[in-house]
Amino acid sequence: MSTRILNPRALAVLAVTALLGLSACSEVPQVTVYEQGQYRGKTDTRPWEGGEFKGDRAAWEKALKERARGQNEYNRIQ
Repeated sequence: MSTRILNPRALAVLAVTALLGLSACSEVPQVTVYEQGQYRGKTDTRPWEGGEFKGDRAAWEKALKERARGQNEYNRIQ
């Protein structure tokens, strides 16, 4: 019965491979620090302020109702 001991080069390759494999499993924390009252993102625009409605909220609401009506199967077949 003979015992084989890994040579130092093979042991180093095995150790590096194990370290790389374990480091790939770690998760880096992604925490954003918020300050009270400070919003640093892009400001949102209202849906009716786009190019199609040009700020006309009533036209936007009418188009929204017509779209919902077109998606209702009962109303669509009549």
